[in-house]
Amino acid sequence: MASSSADCITREVAKDVWTISRPFLRYNFIPFGGRSTAIKLSNGDVWALVSTPLNEAMKAKLGEMGPVKWLIGADAVHHLFLGEFKKAYPDAKIVAVDEAIKEHAAEGLKADGAWGADLPNTKYGFEEDIQHCYFSGYKNKDVAFFHAASKTMITADLIFNLPATEQYSMTGTSAKVPVFGQLSPYTWAHKFLLWTMDVDKQAMKRDVKTVAGWDFNRIIPCHGDVIENDGKKAWMEAYKSYFD
Repeated sequence: MASSSADCITREVAKDVWTISRPFLRYNFIPFGGRSTAIKLSNGDVWALVSTPLNEAMKAKLGEMGPVKWLIGADAVHHLFLGEFKKAYPDAKIVAVDEAIKEHAAEGLKADGAWGADLPNTKYGFEEDIQHCYFSGYKNKDVAFFHAASKTMITADLIFNLPATEQYSMTGTSAKVPVFGQLSPYTWAHKFLLWTMDVDKQAMKRDVKTVAGWDFNRIIPCHGDVIENDGKKAWMEAYKSYFD
């Protein structure tokens, strides 16, 4: 089930898992697309990975889903709208990577949890439904998430799947990536990009293997189309150099 409003597409990709997809230009010319993800937890609360502006369509969908209790900043760059969401949902708890939280210090935004500052095995309260793995060895300090009930992995910048066809489907403009045409886990360009983001190979090997141990079939990236099937295969291909 999907609905659209202006250039925003709201879609239920699995039971209780909704994506809010919209166009976004990286460096003002690469059609990356943007996506937030909202999940209704087993206790009725809503967990939201915040990566796009809070527009009326997203407000309406979150209102239908239930009380928003978790606002997630998934890496050091996907945090611009945390303050906006916190104002709309003041009772929600913010959990984000430490670098993102520091970016909001001047506005007085306080977090209830910080990957990279908290102890590695810290539990935040949503782990019964969603597991998480913090990639300390990745330049953007990404966190991968696993929603077991839907066999879905959610990530900001650990996986790309361009062109962003869904995210640009309402714009009338092309989603084709300049020069390369595409940037998917099976392309050399994707592997090269991941290599440039590696700042600690041993930590990357550890965390890549942790995610590989999750039983997921779908990947929801922030940039590009949702990988609806064979998500584990895509992960293993993208990161195959990290497996001995």
